[in-house]
Amino acid sequence: MTSTETQKLVVVTGASTGMGASAARELAGQGFHVLAGVRRDRDADAIRSTGIEPVILDITKSEHVEALAARVADDSRALHALVNNAGIQVNAPVEVLPMAEWRRVFEVNLFGHIAVTQALLPALLRSKGRVINISSIGGKYAMATYGAYAGAKFALEAVSDSLRREVAPLGVQVVVVEPGGVRTQIAARGIATANDLAVKMTPEQDERYGSLIQANSKLMASGTASGLTADAAARVIAKAVTTHRPRTRYTAGRDAALIMRLGPILSDRTLDRILAANLRRLSPKAATA
Repeated sequence: MTSTETQKLVVVTGASTGMGASAARELAGQGFHVLAGVRRDRDADAIRSTGIEPVILDITKSEHVEALAARVADDSRALHALVNNAGIQVNAPVEVLPMAEWRRVFEVNLFGHIAVTQALLPALLRSKGRVINISSIGGKYAMATYGAYAGAKFALEAVSDSLRREVAPLGVQVVVVEPGGVRTQIAARGIATANDLAVKMTPEQDERYGSLIQANSKLMASGTASGLTADAAARVIAKAVTTHRPRTRYTAGRDAALIMRLGPILSDRTLDRILAANLRRLSPKAATA
């Protein structure tokens, strides 16, 4: 990296733990000054280091987003990239998930990213920088109980395509990163939330979906345990940030690469059967059969 590049800023949202924290460290190691969005003072203390400046940022709060934009505007260094990484995972069947939870997932996983992007686009347009949106294989294929999470990621993919076509003529690049399973805390938090929601189901809903929720929690846990490390995923994000002519999309992890290749050539019904069979083997009913 040249000495000029060491003067550039990168904003990473959701940098308290996981991929965001790893991406912040990776990019700081490559010479960028990283504004790392965290939600709590103790997270700020944990990540603060050479090249990493924590900023308190809840992307669903307009005052936090405005303060971030002001911090960037007050800096003489160019904003090279915005990495929209913040996110939550909430899993429940469509019938079961309360509307307040649907709205919360979309506020964090979609609308918050749009708010931050809108706020920082003037700086990115001046610097001819780039936007890196962290999506998921769930942004292309939605498994059972992933309606809200995948719905927001599908929408983020669409917004990314639209934004790319709007700002490419203006010199700003938009890149989507699609990870598969990654060894972070998001899945564990998602499982805990799913379990909390499950106990609130009616007896009829429990009869319909109880086994599915248990099987899916096991699948999430195993997928996370065998997934990519946060540091490996961060290197993919850093590639999207630093490559001179980046691709419009990058996958992260072998599972993501595989499903992105196979998905388009499988019919919906075939994919349904494959996913259902994968869940069936983890069902508590299968264990007692």
